[in-house]
Amino acid sequence: MRYVPTLDAMNTPPSSRPLSGEGGEIPVRGRLPGWVGRWATVAGQGGYALALIVCLALPLAAIFGRAVTAEQGLGLMRAIVLQADFLAMIGRSLAVGVMTAVIVVPFAYCYAYGLTRTRMPGKGLLRMLALLPLLAPSLLPGIALIYLLGNQGLIKAWTGGSTIYGFWGIVAGEVFYTFPHALMILATGLMLADGRLYDAARAMGAGPLRTFLTVTLPGTRYAVFSACCLVFTLAVTDFGVPKVVGGDYNVLAVEAYKAVVGQQNFSKGAAIGLMLLIPAVLTFLLDRRLRTRNGAALSGRSQRYEPGPHRLRDVGFLIAGILIAGLLAVVVGVAVWASFIKMWPYNLTLSLRSYDFDNMDGGGWLAWRNSLTLAALTAGIGTALVFGGAWMIEKLPARAATRPLRSLVGLLALTPMAVPGLVLGLGYIFFFNSPLNPLNGLYGTMALLVICTVVHFYTSAHLTAITALNGLDPEFESASAALKVPAVLTFWRVTLPMCLPAVLATARYLFVSAMTTVSAVVFLYSPSTVLAAVAVLNMDDAGFIGPAAAMCTVIMASSAVVSLLLHGVSLALLRHTQRWRTLPRD
Repeated sequence: MRYVPTLDAMNTPPSSRPLSGEGGEIPVRGRLPGWVGRWATVAGQGGYALALIVCLALPLAAIFGRAVTAEQGLGLMRAIVLQADFLAMIGRSLAVGVMTAVIVVPFAYCYAYGLTRTRMPGKGLLRMLALLPLLAPSLLPGIALIYLLGNQGLIKAWTGGSTIYGFWGIVAGEVFYTFPHALMILATGLMLADGRLYDAARAMGAGPLRTFLTVTLPGTRYAVFSACCLVFTLAVTDFGVPKVVGGDYNVLAVEAYKAVVGQQNFSKGAAIGLMLLIPAVLTFLLDRRLRTRNGAALSGRSQRYEPGPHRLRDVGFLIAGILIAGLLAVVVGVAVWASFIKMWPYNLTLSLRSYDFDNMDGGGWLAWRNSLTLAALTAGIGTALVFGGAWMIEKLPARAATRPLRSLVGLLALTPMAVPGLVLGLGYIFFFNSPLNPLNGLYGTMALLVICTVVHFYTSAHLTAITALNGLDPEFESASAALKVPAVLTFWRVTLPMCLPAVLATARYLFVSAMTTVSAVVFLYSPSTVLAAVAVLNMDDAGFIGPAAAMCTVIMASSAVVSLLLHGVSLALLRHTQRWRTLPRD
């Protein structure tokens, strides 16, 4: 007999379980009339859609309006495009994106293949090392490359005198920054394998190479393309690495940053922001179109693929994995080591001098405390809003009045994935800093930074919530409706405990993302709300590269400690709330 979880299996205390009454119904104290629940559903879904409109759609409309209705109007965009260096700058941005994708995707595919399709040892450690770049702001690889290959770098003599500043420096930094993002997509694609296909290939006498070319690679082609799109978009829209090691190799993202921060020309920044939005939107739409054509990788008759022992293969991928992970660890290690150097390169003794943030430009230790506050609020409030909103849209009954809202929310939920953080931040300036906006008081506050950060990383969190909710059997809601149990009570006692792994993973993702984000908030902070990642940028501008490396180290350490704490809390809560998964079945 198949075991079906019940409310009792959720470890609900006996005193809080509803008791059966006459007629087989579960009496619920304070039950509201049906029309109240219907109107509450409409109000909740409407409020959720309104929040997305105010926090996402209107800021994007504001940046578009600023770009086309400024004093110069469309003439400004025409003047920017006709600049002598503008087309070359677009070509440089595209070249960085393409080259980064060409380098990252094959190496990430090899690494992901080793983690999912081999029996090599040390997979846990290799996976952890590969995800290290996620804990640091995008400026860290640029800082580490300066210490390695800058004018006074450790291994400058090995390069024959060539400089790291320029195209290859940007590409090297972007490779480090984008590698874990591509790895996660490709590892997910490689895990979805039907073992029957490999059994058939072996039965037909296909060797390892032919099996890879005819089964593995075609089965992961959409994951490969998604990884290419993501890496290209991240490389084109990132300004952290080009800002540090770009030199005179100017790209679109840095030009937009200079227009706003350096020249105070917000109209020019808006125009360049819209142009920066074009490649991101095009790659996003192409990726979405190909995803809709992708069939299910696994069917109900699929069998799990288990890689067999193969000593040569396992050793080969282990060596490749160690080399790639070693390069990532070297970049992080150099930045951490340099943060403890007293005066580079003249006095290499260890010192905490670079950690005296309060006596340097950038915001001091206040920036770090603000980042912790931002990350904690983003993780707590963002997770609650994302899962609460996804539950209202996916699990509450669809009514005629709310169907347009559902479609609108579905569209807006995917929009942040195609909007670079720099563009979103500019939109927040134009919308929330407008004197005509009644929400003008939010500008420069921690509340606005939290809102912007949640919206910036909304899509990934939303897709996680939707996946978790759709993985639950609709019979839970049907049974609750038949027993006239309020939907909120079902969500609290059934849905939330069963989705707890995804909830905690989302909170961890939002926390780390808020600690490391730069582009979306670089225009929105005030002296009292300066953030650690922005402090790194300000220190680099002031020439304090050692303190910048130290602040990156503090950000990484904070992200790692909180991630480990959340992981421990997750294990404890899962043992308590997910005990039903380990109960014996009849």
